[in-house]
Amino acid sequence: MKIIRFTIVTTLFISILFLPSAFSQDYRQLGLPDGAKMRIGKGIIYGNITFSPDGSLLAVASSIGIWIYDARTGDELNLLITDSRLVPSVAFSPDGKTLASGSYKKFHLWDVATGELKNTLPGHNYEVSSLAFSPDGNTLATGGWSGETVKLWDVSTGKLKKSFIAHTRSVESLAFSSTENLLATGGSDDEDGRVKLWDITTGELKNAFIGSDYRIRNIAFSPDGRTIASCEGWLDRTVRLWNIATGTLKTTLTGHMDGVNTVAFSPDSLTLASGGRDNTVCLWDVSTGNYKSTLISHTDDIVSVAYSPDGTTLASGSMDGTIILWDAENLQKRTTITGHTVGFSSIAFSPDGSTIVSGSEDKMVRLWDTTTGNNRLTFTGHTSPVMSVAFSPDGRTIASSGTSTHEDDWFGVDNTVRIWDVITGTHRAILFGHEKSAYHLTFSPDGRNLVTCGTDKKAIFWDIATGNPLWTIVGDARKEGRVDLNGEGVGRIAFSPDGQMLASGDISEIQLWNIQSRQLIATFPGPISRFSNIAFSPDGNTLASTWQDNEVVYLWNVATGERKTIMTGHTNKFSIITFSPDGKTVVTAGYSEDNNNTVRFWDPVSGELKTTLIGHPNGVRSLTFSPDGTTLATASWDGTILLWDVSSIVNFSRLYADINSDGIENIRDMMAVTTKFGQTGPNEADINGDGVVNIADLLKVAGLLGNAAVPPTLTYDLQVVPTKTDVEKWLSQAQQLDLTETISQKGILFLEKLLSALTPTETALLPNYPNPFNPETWIPYRLANPTDVTIRIYSSDGKLIQSLDLGHQPAGLYQHRTHAAYWNGKNDVGELVASGIYFYSLTAGKYTA
Repeated sequence: MKIIRFTIVTTLFISILFLPSAFSQDYRQLGLPDGAKMRIGKGIIYGNITFSPDGSLLAVASSIGIWIYDARTGDELNLLITDSRLVPSVAFSPDGKTLASGSYKKFHLWDVATGELKNTLPGHNYEVSSLAFSPDGNTLATGGWSGETVKLWDVSTGKLKKSFIAHTRSVESLAFSSTENLLATGGSDDEDGRVKLWDITTGELKNAFIGSDYRIRNIAFSPDGRTIASCEGWLDRTVRLWNIATGTLKTTLTGHMDGVNTVAFSPDSLTLASGGRDNTVCLWDVSTGNYKSTLISHTDDIVSVAYSPDGTTLASGSMDGTIILWDAENLQKRTTITGHTVGFSSIAFSPDGSTIVSGSEDKMVRLWDTTTGNNRLTFTGHTSPVMSVAFSPDGRTIASSGTSTHEDDWFGVDNTVRIWDVITGTHRAILFGHEKSAYHLTFSPDGRNLVTCGTDKKAIFWDIATGNPLWTIVGDARKEGRVDLNGEGVGRIAFSPDGQMLASGDISEIQLWNIQSRQLIATFPGPISRFSNIAFSPDGNTLASTWQDNEVVYLWNVATGERKTIMTGHTNKFSIITFSPDGKTVVTAGYSEDNNNTVRFWDPVSGELKTTLIGHPNGVRSLTFSPDGTTLATASWDGTILLWDVSSIVNFSRLYADINSDGIENIRDMMAVTTKFGQTGPNEADINGDGVVNIADLLKVAGLLGNAAVPPTLTYDLQVVPTKTDVEKWLSQAQQLDLTETISQKGILFLEKLLSALTPTETALLPNYPNPFNPETWIPYRLANPTDVTIRIYSSDGKLIQSLDLGHQPAGLYQHRTHAAYWNGKNDVGELVASGIYFYSLTAGKYTA
């Protein structure tokens, strides 16, 4: 379909083409991988931003694909995704019909009108970090990081026209002159100049500009063809303007307080915009080199700036996750595009499953709503990227840790562990004890203690109430002659579900500790580093472990120390591991140098691979199950959290808590357990496998119901409905057991919710059922307080037919047939009454209806 190049017609055309993506679904559902149900975050603004030639669209190169926005409103129109989603560069063809994007070792050509992929071509040995269309649109130039070659491609055929060595190490940036057949390249490690001009017809070097000390981060041709602007990233705070005709330096622009990442000329060539690591955009007079103004609104590095073709809008993209569209004349903000995020380091579900906490490289701790994907709350205070986060079992507290390893010193130094109050959104305490960053945190099942693992080779056991360290475990880096090459001591820590044991790992083995006595009780072979993981199964009988450079997962019998299962075939390194809440699945993920980044589901008994998920191009940094096991959340450096629908991924033969085998886990299964109380021997209701069905099994089923909604009014068709008295009795029995494992604690929380639902706030008389009836009916009601209850039946002429004296009743719901008032259609002397209309009244203390 042909695009008519008139502003109004083009606007309508593009709007119509992108209507399905823009309005039929939220951006959180655009381009999701198979099995995923929501994306939180749009990914990192990984590359440049650019306007379409007619100014109607804005394309953003991100870590998960190319986002297409309406350049006037900022609305999301589309997300273009390939198998290699990390996009460092993007460019529109001059006619606006084609969009080019770079990726790992290749580049892609897209149809702008349809959003369809037109062609994929092999590019370079590493990322295609820069690309540019020639003014006539017939040629595409590409350059790559870790590659010295520039390649010129025929856009119509996709064939390589020419290639030449431009720089000695890498090609960082490309720009075509709009007035001549000239291509400017910016590179690094060239003694003869890091900005060079090439004749694209012959491939000959026309000129080289001397004076740059570092690698060139970005270059731009002025539209009038007279000037080239260059900047050098975090190593240099200046912008250089080069005279193309003479090949000399015109002027050096000084004013940024930190390195300059990006430059762009206004269409009239009079103004240059530069964006820096000082979070600002500076505007310069090109003819004089004088400073004009500064735009201050972003809170992190500016990664890209771009002018609209008509010069009325300036766009700036930042590592803070925002893109701001500025009025280029009065420098006022028109629109702010949000949702892009920096890399996530760690995530955890709240105990009720309604919230995910995340830690990220922007030093923030955030709470996300798992239903809407919206950011509920943000905690600030860390002075460096957040390494790890954890929710307390009661959901009221979050712990987070900062970064201070030597390789990250330029980010800042933060050795602290911070405690946050989820209810008030405030900072409660700072735990000082690690000399370097704590990269892993975990709460004890009862929530009283926190264990932190640090790069200072030790794990610290904290008292949350006081903030005092109670116990320190120091790993042995040289056991059995092994040398700790990674500088690690204690690698990972995991609590047993009952809270009685602690598993820790170092370079040579895994240790099991008795928490009360703080004595070592068992050891398993298998080194553990901070880039690997250990995890207990929900029943506490199995311990799983991974190793950084080993593609094997081991499962150990906790009681005997024997190795139960080996799972092989994983290509990811830095593996992380977790059990599903029902214990029937082991999930592993991590990072792979060959880009084979997968999430894998395993059978813990057979060790067989169930299924494999592909969704994060840069690997998984953290993963966690929702408490009810229906959702898996995975987080990546790419700036996204994916929520996966577990039921659509793995076909389970029987749900763990489906006691009545109806294919659904709900309150009926909990009631089915109560009907089997006291039974011994093999029994599907014996969830914990101790040989007897009792309150412990009820709590496990209730805990697995997790976030299942407790209905405000329990329906009449349930076969068995608990009373308020029943639930109070179960809670009393549960308290006597003093159960501390997570799933049982969740069961107690569920019973407390159920008790609340079974305690009405108002007394009410409800419609009888069935109605019409012959000869019997049930009359439901609710009691907010304990009281004497009487129901009277009257004929249509007001004569008392039957009086049902129900006696003193406790507060609660009396709706199911087992509890509601029953009338058999007879009068006081036992005679069936005639067919007709009857009325009934309820008297409950002072209440009458």
